[in-house]
This record gives sequence, structure tokens and C-alpha cells, in this order.
Amino acid sequence: MSRIGKKPVAIPAGVNVTIEGNVVTVKGPKGQLSRELHKDIIVTVEGNTVQVTRPSDDKFHRSLHGLSRTLVANMVDGVSVGFSKSLELVGVGYRAAKQGKKLVLTVGYSHPVEIEPGEGLEVEVPAPTKIIVKGIDKEKVGALAANIRAVREPEPYKGKGIKYETEVIRRKVGKTGGKKGKK
Repeated sequence: MSRIGKKPVAIPAGVNVTIEGNVVTVKGPKGQLSRELHKDIIVTVEGNTVQVTRPSDDKFHRSLHGLSRTLVANMVDGVSVGFSKSLELVGVGYRAAKQGKKLVLTVGYSHPVEIEPGEGLEVEVPAPTKIIVKGIDKEKVGALAANIRAVREPEPYKGKGIKYETEVIRRKVGKTGGKKGKK
């Protein structure tokens, strides 16, 4: 058995999990998420836990087992607690602002970059150099954070760009100055 797949998913108070065929729907205080899992994976609700099982020990079923359990666990966590990703802007004149729902980034281009968060996502700008992406769907939160980071990825020489808060940028040594080799 998969070590991750065989662990039951605990359902916290206030969260309701329903299963119709291979569609798992999770309702909680922060919202509702629904996902269709593979038809071979068996999901059952037993008391206040969700159990994910597989029909056989084929390599394909083993690979789906842990994935399906993690997807269900992320849905339960999302509707009860939610997910967030923090980003930092590093660089002179780099700043973020919020205009309505849009995120406006000034990151060294000739124009400000506007990013519209998708449905179910929220962007906060507590400081001009800090961005927090929040939502109940872990995939969407990570994708929006990655899209924001892709606007100006951190470069290794000065470290300028948009980076995750916990990300460490490996710095490189620049060119050495001088008149070496010139006549």
C-alpha cells in the first residue's frame, strides 16, 4: 500500500464531504470544492474520515492512490483553513499596488503590468514590496503565484525580481573589471 494513500483524511468540524460516483465534493466554512477522481479509485466516508483505496497493486493504481488521497486532503484543508503564498519584490523602484481587484506591478518595464486574479482567489498587498495570494484551491493559488513571479523572475547577479518569500536566490559573481588583455 502507498504510505500516503493509506492514511485516512480527517474531516474537521463544519466540513461536509459527499461522494457521487467518482466526483468528490467538499463543503466548508470558506466555500465549496469539487473534483472528479479517476474511476478506478474508491473513495469512502467513514465517520469523520475519508478513506481512499485502490483496486489492485498495478503500477498505475499505485501512482493514483497517493495522488487521489492528497487531492482530497487539499480540498478538505482548503475549505476549512485555506491556502496562501507570499511573494516579495526585490529591486529599486519595484512595487505592487492593488486597483480594485487587479494587481498592478511596477517592475522595471516601460509599462505597469496588470494581473487579474481568477475566481475564488484574493490578492493582498500589505506593503509595496509584498504580495499575498489567498484562496481555497491549492492549485489555483500556486498557479497565480507562479504567474506573478514569472512577470519578473529573480536574476542571479543582483537578486532583483519577484521571488517567493521562502525562496533563496543563488547569487553569481559578476564580471571582474580591469584592463586585462587590452593593449
